[in-house]
Amino acid sequence: MKRTPRELVKNYIMVLLGSALYAFAFDWAYAPNDIANGGVTGLAQIVNFLFPQASVGAVVIAINVPIFLVGWKVLGRHFLLTSLVATAASSLFLDAFAVLYPFQPMADPILAAIFGGVLFGLSLGLIFLQGGTTGGSDIVARLVQRKLAWLPMGKLILAVDLVVILAVAAVFRRLDSALYGVVALYVSSIVMDGVLYGMNPSKVAYIISDRPEAIAQVILHDLDRSVTYLEGQGGWSGARKQVILCAFPQKQIVDIKAAVEGADPNAFMIVTNAHEVLGEGFGSYHDL
Repeated sequence: MKRTPRELVKNYIMVLLGSALYAFAFDWAYAPNDIANGGVTGLAQIVNFLFPQASVGAVVIAINVPIFLVGWKVLGRHFLLTSLVATAASSLFLDAFAVLYPFQPMADPILAAIFGGVLFGLSLGLIFLQGGTTGGSDIVARLVQRKLAWLPMGKLILAVDLVVILAVAAVFRRLDSALYGVVALYVSSIVMDGVLYGMNPSKVAYIISDRPEAIAQVILHDLDRSVTYLEGQGGWSGARKQVILCAFPQKQIVDIKAAVEGADPNAFMIVTNAHEVLGEGFGSYHDL
């Protein structure tokens, strides 16, 4: 999709904001409290620990250069440019914050892990929303997935980050560095999902009933939710039935269950999580 100049400016402003938050989270929470980070930044922690004259930001750029050279053919133009900006900006911010203000360790490292994870997740969410990454493990995971398509992206990135966190803890000779790093990683993943998929989780219900019209009318008129009829066929009986598909906010789950039970106590209902629902009554495509 072609973007207007105004959209591109907004895009890169958000990337720079996300990059600044990324660097601040690391310099404020991770580095002074020896919390192990994942990905390329974690590898930079190891190099900086062994060779203090090598700054974290410079090492991040040095490691990412060959990764981008290997991956540029499989990355889209917008993804590549946005990721390059995010990687360069976050690396510069990492060194700038470290020079401008030497942050001190917190009295309670668990607070650093939690709030550092919050800022980290927020920063990554902002950058991912603009179609880029901070480089490193994200791109490596994309390259691996091209060869092993059956591996899910999220688990690939998580696996890489966990390996690096353990390596950082081993170099630091501190098990608590890895434990705090895992806490921060968990918190950041929750926050990042909240930014990417919204903070209002939705559900999708599939309802199989002998009284689909009665259930649909209650959902439509009493709960003000739309429904869609799907054609189904019983695998055992061979009988054809209408399956009701309904998307709704999580807060309406009790009302939906009560409505279905009231219309047909024998109805069969499956409720699943929906990461994102767009359209009337839910999110807007313009927010993407």
